[in-house]
Amino acid sequence: QVQLVESGGGLVQPGGSLRLSCLLSGRIFSLNTMGWYRQAPGKQRDLVAVITNGASTNYADSVKGRFTISRDNAKNTVDLQMNGLKPEDTAVYYCNYRSAYNGNYWGQGTQVTVSS
Repeated sequence: QVQLVESGGGLVQPGGSLRLSCLLSGRIFSLNTMGWYRQAPGKQRDLVAVITNGASTNYADSVKGRFTISRDNAKNTVDLQMNGLKPEDTAVYYCNYRSAYNGNYWGQGTQVTVSS
């Protein structure tokens, strides 16, 4: 019912910045929570940041002060601005849509690699 497409990943040096973007389409309910998650090789998929329909946010401790999540409901987009990137940020980043009305959906993921 909901499709999500991520973009903006790539290779960046430590201390650099990237901006990820997620475009939503399909049957989107206004009451929803959007999130960015990441999964490194051999590890589980962990929450990075979430933002509600009311624009309240929550971040993993490891990214507080460095990452910012935002949404534009008119454009059906959710962005993740990542500053001060560290090697431990290397992972596949996934966009997530969650609503009590039609469930939980994921994008295909975009690779972020932080390395010198």
